[in-house]
Amino acid sequence: MLKSLADGCGWQPRPGKVPAMDLLDLSRIFKAYDVRGIYPDEINETVAQRLGAAFAAFVKAPKVIVGRDMRLSSPALAAAFIEGATGQGANVVDIGEVSSDALYFASGKLDAPGAMFTASHNPPRYNGCKMCLAGAAPIGQDTGLAEVRRLAETELPPAPTRGTVETLDIVEDFATHVLSFVDTDNIKPSTVVADAANGMAGKMVPPLFRRLPVRLVPLYFELDGSFPNHPADPIQIENLKALRATVLAEKADIGLAFDGDADRVFLVDEKAETVSGSLTTALVAARILAKNPGAPIVYNLICSRIVPETILANGGKPIRSRVGHSFIKQIMAETGAAFGGEHSGHYYFRDNFRADSGMIATMFVLEALGTENKPLSEVLAPYRKYWNSGEINTEVRDQTAKLKELAEAYADGKIDWLDGLTVDYPDWWFNARPSNTEPLLRLNVEATTAELGEAKTAELLARISAR
Repeated sequence: MLKSLADGCGWQPRPGKVPAMDLLDLSRIFKAYDVRGIYPDEINETVAQRLGAAFAAFVKAPKVIVGRDMRLSSPALAAAFIEGATGQGANVVDIGEVSSDALYFASGKLDAPGAMFTASHNPPRYNGCKMCLAGAAPIGQDTGLAEVRRLAETELPPAPTRGTVETLDIVEDFATHVLSFVDTDNIKPSTVVADAANGMAGKMVPPLFRRLPVRLVPLYFELDGSFPNHPADPIQIENLKALRATVLAEKADIGLAFDGDADRVFLVDEKAETVSGSLTTALVAARILAKNPGAPIVYNLICSRIVPETILANGGKPIRSRVGHSFIKQIMAETGAAFGGEHSGHYYFRDNFRADSGMIATMFVLEALGTENKPLSEVLAPYRKYWNSGEINTEVRDQTAKLKELAEAYADGKIDWLDGLTVDYPDWWFNARPSNTEPLLRLNVEATTAELGEAKTAELLARISAR
C-alpha cells in the first residue's frame, strides 16, 4: 500500500527504521493536545513504537483502538505504534484507514482508548498522533499527554505477555451513527459537491451519501497523502478554488471542503460564497437549541460575535473557550453542553461522545436546507452580520515578544490572555495566537464594517511583520 500511494508523488517517506535510542527528546513534537512533527526527522518508527508502548502503559486498558489516515508514512507509523502497544500487553483493534471522527466514534462505541495517526491539514512530510481515553475523552498536556511523553522518552521493558491484534471495519456503522442525529426525511433532493482534497473524506463520504436523496459530485476522492491537487487545509480560501467553480458549474445547492483527516468541514453556498466556521457554528447551535432548550453551548474565542449572540437569542448559555479539541471537550464534560463549535471548522456534539465531526455538522446543515426550503445563502443571511478577515498566518520568530508588543500598542482596548492575545473594542476585535504545530502567529480580525476591518487588518499585519 505504501508503495502504491507513493508512486508518481513528489515526496516519499524514507525507507527503513531510525535506530533505536535509549533516550529520546520529544519536546518538539508533543503539542498542547496532540503529537505532530516532520517524518522521519522528528517522528519516525522508533518514536511511534515508543509512543505505542507509553500510551498502553499510561491508559492501562486491556484494549486500544488504532486508526490512520492516507499519509505516505501513516502505515509504517501505525504499525510501529501497534508493535509498541502490544509489547506492553495491550490488545489492539486496528480500524485501518479512517477519518479522525470515526476513530473517536470507535473509541466511544467500544469504550476503549484510541490513537489516530494523522497530521490533519499539514503538508505531506508531516505526521502525528491524536490520542483519546476510553469514551473519546480528550488527553491534553494537563490530563495525561505530559505523562505519555515522559514514558515515551525512556524505553519501557516489555510485558510478560504480548497483546493481540484484530482488525475491524467501522465505516458503515459510523455512517449509521452520523445519520442518527437528524431526521433524514427532512433532507430534500439536492446536489452536493464535496472536495476531499485526496484525504480521508474520499473514503468516508460515499457510504454516508449513498443513503441520502442527494446527487454527490466528488472532487479529489482518490486517497493520496502527497496531496497532488491542493493542500488539505480548507480554511485557506485558495484551496477552495476548484470547489467553488464546481458548485457554480453543477448548479449545486452546497459545497463541502474537508481537511486531510476529514474531521473538519467548511461550506460553500450555492453562489460559491464561502461560509466561515463561525456561521456554521451559529446555524448548528440554533438547531441544537431547538432540540435542547436552554442548553449550554461552547464556542472558541476566535468565533464571530454572531455565535454567542445566536446562542443567547435562542435561549442557550454561551461558554467561551480556548482553541483546541481537548479544551472544548473538557468544558463540555464539566457543563453538560450539548454542542461546541470552533471557527476552524471543528464541531463537537454531546451525543457523539463530545467528539467533533464535520460529517454530523453537515447533516444539520442539509436538514436546515430541507426544513427551511431556502437556498443556503438565504438560510445564512441572518448570521452574516460582521466582516471577518479569516485566519491569516505570519511566520514570526519570537511569538511571545510580538504578542507583548501588540498588547502595548492596543492597550486602550479590553485585553485578555485566555488563548494568545485578544483585544476587544466596541466595533472591532482581534485575536493573535501562536500555532501549536508551526512557527506561525495566527491573526483573526472582526469588525462591524468591511472598511474598518480591512484597515485594522492591514495595520495589524504591518505590526506583526515588522522586525
